[in-house]
Amino acid sequence: MSIRSVDLTAGRSWKPLDITFMLANAIGIAIYLKLASNGWRNPEEYGMIPVTAEPFLWAFALPVGAVCLVANLVWGGLIFRSGATRRWLSWLFVAGLWVIALCVDFAHH
Repeated sequence: MSIRSVDLTAGRSWKPLDITFMLANAIGIAIYLKLASNGWRNPEEYGMIPVTAEPFLWAFALPVGAVCLVANLVWGGLIFRSGATRRWLSWLFVAGLWVIALCVDFAHH
């Protein structure tokens, strides 16, 4: 191993674990929105049907969000323990994506 390769890896702000968590969250958001979209109202039925299939669909979509939440808490703990402040940006970016996904979901109910 040369000194040059050690210097390059020491200066990296994102680790492969961060990229893995970001990709897993992107997949989790896509699955969550796909499962939750089955309970969204059709615009032409607005006001006609008071209840959609939300309880049944939440039984499928909620566990996906819960697994991602636990994984993100573990990821945040690993970042906190490492003391790398720049890695928090990736965690906050993913948290922002989840907020956007939840807003999209709730806007369609």
